[in-house]
Parts: sequence; C-alpha cells; structure tokens
Amino acid sequence: MALYDPIAGIYDPWSASVVEDISFYVQEAERCDGPVVELAVGSGRIAVPIAQAGRTVIGVDLSPGMLAVARALAEEHGVGSRVDLRIGDLRDPPVEERVQLVICPFRSLLHMPDESEKLRALRAAHALLVPGGRLVFDVFAPSPEDIAETQGLWLEREEGIFERADWDEETRTLRLSVRSGDSAASMELHWLSAIEWRRLIDEAGFDVGGLYGWFDRRPFRGGEDMIWVCERR
Repeated sequence: MALYDPIAGIYDPWSASVVEDISFYVQEAERCDGPVVELAVGSGRIAVPIAQAGRTVIGVDLSPGMLAVARALAEEHGVGSRVDLRIGDLRDPPVEERVQLVICPFRSLLHMPDESEKLRALRAAHALLVPGGRLVFDVFAPSPEDIAETQGLWLEREEGIFERADWDEETRTLRLSVRSGDSAASMELHWLSAIEWRRLIDEAGFDVGGLYGWFDRRPFRGGEDMIWVCERR
C-alpha cells in the first residue's frame, strides 16, 4: 500500500484551506506550450485547474488511491481527456515525453529521505525537460515559532480532521500524522536550507531562475517557504 492510500478519501478535505499555490502553478503552466508533467500529482488539486486552463497534464504518483481521486476530479470538471495519470515514483517517472515544464507542488520533494534521494529526484525531472525547460517546486524549512506552536499537539486542521507535527531539529525531520475516523497515516518530511537546495539544484544541471518566499512571488528573505524556479542547462 502506498503512503497516501489510507487517507486518499480525506486528502482534499484535509488540504481544503491550501489554495494559495493553485493560481501560481496555473500561471507557470500558461507560460509554456505542450504538456506539463506534475510529479506527485496526488488528488489532482493542481493538475485539474491546469487542465481547465487548457493545458494537458501528465500526472505521476505512487498512490493508486490518490490517482483514483484525481481521475474522478478530472472527470467531474470535464477535463478527463487532458489529465493523463500514471502510477510511478517521482525518482523514476514513467514518462517518455520531453516537456517545457515539470512541477512538483506541495512540498513533495521533502518526502525524499536524504540529499542523495533529493538529487536523484531533481535529476529525474531534469531528464524530462527540453533544453531551457523549467522545473518548479516548493519546499519549506520551519521557523522556530512554527515548531513551538505545533510540537506534539493534535490540532484540528479541518472539521473532523486532526493533524500532529513531531519535529526533530537535530535530524531536520518532521513526522506528520493525520487522522479522521477510520482513516489515518503518518509520514516523514525532511527539510534542507536554501543553500543546500541551491547546491543540489546546481548538481542536477539546473540554473536558478527564481526563488520566492511565497506564491505571490515575493522575494525569498529566509522565511520557511521556498518556491524554486529552475532552468535546465
């Protein structure tokens, strides 16, 4: 069973308040021609709006349960023909096409447990791009305030859906647990500093075209969120 299968049915209600990234990724997709590859496509909450904007999306995810939710969402919004969903690992995506844009939203690269696996994922994205193509992704490094406010507490993220954050600053690992009724899952996210991400991006064969501190494209000033725009050399 894939990591997100147990919570596929509650994933969209759990993340219902997370909408700030959608228009950002749609705008990125509208800047390119041809299909967009979304790694860790999940429930399709980004892919479907991109398809509604007229772009074809090739979505890759390890979770059959999440892909079923994404497929239903695409059909519900009348864009099933523009959302091509494939089971696979973002470190070795089942994509032969070469595209102008690869995206990996919602901090999905933090599921990679260490720098070597993060680099492998970045290189896999690089291989999907035409020269000059772009990889766009977002990650975080927590602020001390965020850790202090959430450490070890079960908080009601949405009605009836509870979330707990257990932070380990020494290993830079977040263990995130989610539960609602009979649905429950725990996952680990592993963060890096901006300097470390920049080094990995360079090693993977990219130049940094932009680094934002939020989805309104404000400059990055050392806050917890990082939105990277990487250009394939």
